[in-house]
Amino acid sequence: MAARERRNSILPREKGAAPLDVVIGVMAFLAALSLGASLIAERTALGWRAGLSDRLTVQILPPAHDAAGQGLDAEVDAALAVLRATPGIVHAAPLTQEQTLSLVQPWLGRDALVAELPLPRLIDATIAPGATVDLATLSAQLKQAAPDSLLDDHARWISRLKNLADAITWSAYGILLLIAIATAAAVSFATRAGLEAHHEMVELLHQMGAHSNFIARAFERHYFTSTLGAAAVGAILAAVLFLAAGGLEFAGIEAVPFLPPLALKLKEVPWLLAVPAVSSIIALVTARLSVLAALRQIY
Repeated sequence: MAARERRNSILPREKGAAPLDVVIGVMAFLAALSLGASLIAERTALGWRAGLSDRLTVQILPPAHDAAGQGLDAEVDAALAVLRATPGIVHAAPLTQEQTLSLVQPWLGRDALVAELPLPRLIDATIAPGATVDLATLSAQLKQAAPDSLLDDHARWISRLKNLADAITWSAYGILLLIAIATAAAVSFATRAGLEAHHEMVELLHQMGAHSNFIARAFERHYFTSTLGAAAVGAILAAVLFLAAGGLEFAGIEAVPFLPPLALKLKEVPWLLAVPAVSSIIALVTARLSVLAALRQIY
């Protein structure tokens, strides 16, 4: 214990260390935001893919010469009969006019003219878990029964969601890598500046027989604890921001339609602790390597 206290007292905290702490805290804050964004994107994409993977949608386009809509209703009934007779489909039901309008309102608004648009009739179908449906055959049967029908298995949207989630996740990893490099560069610069500031003390220790590893341990412990504290503050601020975003709805602020909620779940928040842990390890390794490299050049 006494030897550990002596190593800690060798390198007093510099008066100019606050800017480094601010830089580390800001980079940890940005790293936690990137990590949280990747978690939100992955969770949202999984939820959307799970919601679409066992669903089918049939659109019945309004016939060009059917102002009364009788032909449209007949095609809807015919398409329902085909869907309900298809093995593997456990549920098929048409959407009401109100449900269809609610789907287009985020883009077209709630204007009264929207209700007068010739919107297609939609049928929602659910596939039984583990069942396989021959979509090509089903599409042909629907075309025969309802010529104005279109079958959508959401495969295109699922693929786009996966690509979007992967792009966000890899972008976040790229940002984290850049932040890790910037953290290492800042600690390396600060370490060499610390060596210059304590040059006489380091030279005295060397003359007294202190090994380079002993001096390096003093520096690496100093920057490890300093970085751990500053990065923890940045990660905590990011966690508070994510948790506060989850309370916007309670404050009367509505979420943007079709965008994922910008909040982390409580079980996801502990992942942000990886930011100060990794940052402090980067600082420890960088400080040690920088000190050993500098001492080899000096002595």
